[in-house]
Amino acid sequence: MTYKTISVIGLGYIGLPTAAVFASRKTKVIGVDVSTRAVEAINQGKIHIVEPDLDVVVHAVVTEGWLRATTTPEPADAFLIAVPTPFKDGNQPDLAYIEAASKAIAPVLKAGDIVILESTSPVGATEEMAAWLAEARPDLTFPQTHGEASDIRIAHCPERVLPGHVLRELVQNDRVIGGMTPKCSQAAVDLYKIFVEGECIVTDARTAEMCKLTENSFRDVNIAFANELSLICDKLDIDVWELISLANRHPRVNILQPGPGVGGHCIAVDPWFIVARTPNEARLVRVAREVNDAKPHWVISKVKEAVGAFLLDNPDRTARDVTIACLGLTFKPNIDDLRESPAVEIAEELARTLESRLLFVEPNVEELPKGLAGREKVDLATAVETADVLLLLVAHNEFKKLGTMVRPGQTLFKATAL
Repeated sequence: MTYKTISVIGLGYIGLPTAAVFASRKTKVIGVDVSTRAVEAINQGKIHIVEPDLDVVVHAVVTEGWLRATTTPEPADAFLIAVPTPFKDGNQPDLAYIEAASKAIAPVLKAGDIVILESTSPVGATEEMAAWLAEARPDLTFPQTHGEASDIRIAHCPERVLPGHVLRELVQNDRVIGGMTPKCSQAAVDLYKIFVEGECIVTDARTAEMCKLTENSFRDVNIAFANELSLICDKLDIDVWELISLANRHPRVNILQPGPGVGGHCIAVDPWFIVARTPNEARLVRVAREVNDAKPHWVISKVKEAVGAFLLDNPDRTARDVTIACLGLTFKPNIDDLRESPAVEIAEELARTLESRLLFVEPNVEELPKGLAGREKVDLATAVETADVLLLLVAHNEFKKLGTMVRPGQTLFKATAL
């Protein structure tokens, strides 16, 4: 099947790179976003997010006329929905953005089009999207009622890319494609093969949805094991870093490194989608999430213990006289992404609850997040020279020599490994 025009709904961290890669293959792409700021920036050949090399690609495809952005959906042959899927109170999935996107594109659908949900979603979300579309367009037929003979093709194809490497991984990674019928799957394969060099592996929509959730839940469970080990070792007065190094010498053991929690837009969210659909069965998945969600609070308690110990050793000083430096705020090393960052959660809670002076070192962002607005952002050398307590939250490359910089009498608490 040939696609002359592709529409990408949602021009964020996944949607914009996807639109740009399609456009770079000389395919007309219409990007749609509710943000006028994002739309205006893209139409000027600029980007509103940070991703290596994306600015060059976007500038080229906009200049050449292959990519155009708008706030209102227009007719196309294929529609890719890449909007956020956060969760609501009680860790329940919030499909409001998917529903809004579905209802927005419904008026411009025509027989023969394909709609693909790329947003990471709970099992059954693709079917819900199809139902919303069918309700809005009773004049068209959909796979849930007409199977292979439907006017509209529906599929789910989750992204599985790493921030900082999105452009490369979009092209090289395998894609799991789950159509609501075999014909839907084949139509989606034909679409992605415009740029995907990896294998396009076909399954059904529910399995494709569960695949992405499974991948991130697997990682979450393994991180939770490491984080729980750090709590156990602290209670038993054992160096967790040495313990893991020794245990990993076993030929079939590969324990991850503990951290201050789990951040980002996937691992900290996706497991809850499994729990929401199968609350009685997903016991391990739930506990892993609870362990990782609780880790920032444990780090905060250890910082407060360190401040208390410092004051015992320096009885002439008060909490107001103590300076704490938080090293790193992003959700993982060497990127600028603060989304769902446990380091930010820790820093903001310390700022709310401590009288101590707080310094923040984050070489990958120009401004501190809103919750820390007005606080002191300094470089590493200033932090080491000034602080009484150093709190390592993110193992950025700039911090690799931190161990050799610590002064006598200065406390270094490592929430993550260097």
